Amino acid sequence: MKRILILVAPGVFVLLWSTGFIGSKMGSPYADPMVFLSIRFAAVLPLIGGIAALMGARWPDRARAIGHCIVTGMLVHGVYLGGVFWAIHNGMPAGASAIVVGLQPVLTALAAAPLLHERILPKHWGGIVMGGLGLLLVLGPKLGEAGSGIDLQTISAAFAAVVAISLGTVYQKRFVPTTDLMAATFWQYVGALLVTVPLSFTESWTVIWSGEFLFALGWLTLVLSIGAILLLMFLIRQGAVSEVASLFYLVPVATTIEGYFLFGETLALVQISGMALIVFAVLLIRRKSAGARSTPAS
Repeated sequence: MKRILILVAPGVFVLLWSTGFIGSKMGSPYADPMVFLSIRFAAVLPLIGGIAALMGARWPDRARAIGHCIVTGMLVHGVYLGGVFWAIHNGMPAGASAIVVGLQPVLTALAAAPLLHERILPKHWGGIVMGGLGLLLVLGPKLGEAGSGIDLQTISAAFAAVVAISLGTVYQKRFVPTTDLMAATFWQYVGALLVTVPLSFTESWTVIWSGEFLFALGWLTLVLSIGAILLLMFLIRQGAVSEVASLFYLVPVATTIEGYFLFGETLALVQISGMALIVFAVLLIRRKSAGARSTPAS
């Protein structure tokens, strides 16, 4: 069963994670970003806690282990999602934010090499560069249509988000390698709330509880904050961080396809070519990274 999960988890993760951009765009008109995220994280906590109790999760009994989980959550959930939601709420198109977040595989590889002593092969780096080129081909045409939504503030927020999740991914692998997955995820959302709740008091707590907002909140809470995050933590534990990060190249591809079906966005030939290049790059990275085995950090 575990072998099957390892095989299907990457594809399922990419599909689920890509819908986060759609969900944030859908819910953005009805609540300010930090308010939206604070409600989402507060809704997740009792669900994760209940699932952990039913599964007999082993809760960490040391303050240091809990602290590492909280720091991971502050980076992977609080700062990352806060930056993405803020950028989209302030006018950055979902596709444009995706191209910035698409830098994650490069940043994660740069951090993983010295901090986790992961050996990155030249062909592995070649796949990362190839994926970056494919990403530009997929989202480049959209970038030209961004208009006033792309400015220094929104770009900075999106870049801060990708730096945070890159560091958080490495931190998770380095300091939270054996903590029970459900228990670790619970404490990560506590960390996320430590970021979003204080920031939410700089915003208006006026929320329009429309059907669209409730759907976006439910989807992001159940599918993203529980399903996709558990898959991400599982994947990080199963493989090298740089290998897992390569999956994020596929997220903008999936988002573009979803945009085509949901919003009628057209796909140019250059974008389709970029998608093919990205898929090939990820296959190359994941195949070759088996030879780039990580050395335990001393």
